[in-house]
Amino acid sequence: MNFHLVKILLIQKKKLKIYSSDKLREECGIFGISNHEDASAMVALGLHALQHRGQEGCGIVSYDGKNYHSEKRQGLVGDHFTDSKILEKLAGNFAIGHNRYSTTGETSLRNIQPFFADLHMGGLSIAHNGNLTNALLLRDALVKEGAIFRTTTDTETIVQLIAKSKRKKFIDKLIDTLFQIQGGYSLILMTNKKLVGVRDPYGIRPLVIGKLKNSYILSSETCALDIIGAKFLREVENGEIIIIENEELKSIKPFPKQKARPCIFEYLYFARPDSIINNRCAYEYRKKLGIELAKETDVQADFVIPVPDSGVPAALGFAEQSNKKFELGLIRNHYVGRTFIEPTQSIRSLGVKLKLSSTKTIVKNKSIILIDDSIVRGTTCNKIVTMLYESGAKEVHVRIACPEIKFPDFYGVDMPTKEELLAYNKNNQEMCKLIKAKSLKFLSLEGLYKALIGKSRNNNYPQFSDHYFTGEYPIKPSDNLEGLKVKQLSLLSGKSNN
Repeated sequence: MNFHLVKILLIQKKKLKIYSSDKLREECGIFGISNHEDASAMVALGLHALQHRGQEGCGIVSYDGKNYHSEKRQGLVGDHFTDSKILEKLAGNFAIGHNRYSTTGETSLRNIQPFFADLHMGGLSIAHNGNLTNALLLRDALVKEGAIFRTTTDTETIVQLIAKSKRKKFIDKLIDTLFQIQGGYSLILMTNKKLVGVRDPYGIRPLVIGKLKNSYILSSETCALDIIGAKFLREVENGEIIIIENEELKSIKPFPKQKARPCIFEYLYFARPDSIINNRCAYEYRKKLGIELAKETDVQADFVIPVPDSGVPAALGFAEQSNKKFELGLIRNHYVGRTFIEPTQSIRSLGVKLKLSSTKTIVKNKSIILIDDSIVRGTTCNKIVTMLYESGAKEVHVRIACPEIKFPDFYGVDMPTKEELLAYNKNNQEMCKLIKAKSLKFLSLEGLYKALIGKSRNNNYPQFSDHYFTGEYPIKPSDNLEGLKVKQLSLLSGKSNN
């Protein structure tokens, strides 16, 4: 491994970061279906429902009983996989698909999943959501042994480990591989006989099971089942491998038993509001966050407004609990597309106005409680508060429906480094001054847990991966280059991992 080259690439990546979002981003969405005559069309619909999990690239691999077929595209699912000519190329009754989100730099087709490999045991296709915390160490060892990598993703490391395994049966090769990797992940794999789903031992990244007549489905979220009329059966358990073969579903659990620690931001932000998590829609959890936030808040104001769209459920809950009026003081432009991912300087100077505008006659001369789901860098919040004051607002009190984000993620969430996180560097008073609000308050960790599970956090064993707020990581990152922590393989190329 050329450490000097790595440092140069890291510096280049920093310089290339022309436009940084102030929101957390999930890495991808995955979907697979077995035994369906329109398998590829079903996957395209599923990916469309999971579009919020990744907008930079999409791909589908199908199997027709003899051959595998693959189509990958940059951009949105609806821009490509609504074309019947493309779907006709994806013949077969089995198919898996993937939506990819990349951070900076050019989105490369070679990194778009699902991946296909022709191994000694036969063909294998894989779609991966998440991030391996020891991918660099594994990759370095594999390269020294002669492995050749075509991509910069940790997903290819999984494929290489499966290919290298000395076990005879595919499932045994997969288990052999899973015991070598670390991190948060969910996988969908397709062979010439099986559709397989895997969720990491802590259940950090999501995966659910559905059924449509005789077809079993694996998906990141239940909203993708709804779009094709499939029935939601259950979530894949932490550390569970689901094997679908000959219209039957089998389950094995090869890992030592662990208590689940799903990513708390699936509840707070990532999952689509209509997706079911732990028997409730994500919308319900987010509304309860607003209710708990209101219980912890004592401020006089004329009404409550959300930052759309993610702040709406919490704002509704806040307004309901505090008996305050709910208004739409901000309107979101839903048609800001890829043109503005890396805009020109003149467009960047417009800032948040590209996406949001205020309802000026509503907010003028009013005291406002502004509700959002999180603050990451604080840059967007600053611009929104400034916009409201420019529109004539008398006071803007900011309330955030989660605790302060002080620590980075290593399990598949695109986040700034610790040093870039506003709450890591500043106290509440300093943050309030920076965003130019009259007052600022975050939901407490206790309130967060009350909203999600109705009881206090277990300090001995937290019920979620809540390291964003606490710094308590379920899995410590192994990858370290000369003391320089590298979160993912993408840092070697200036591109996103998945």
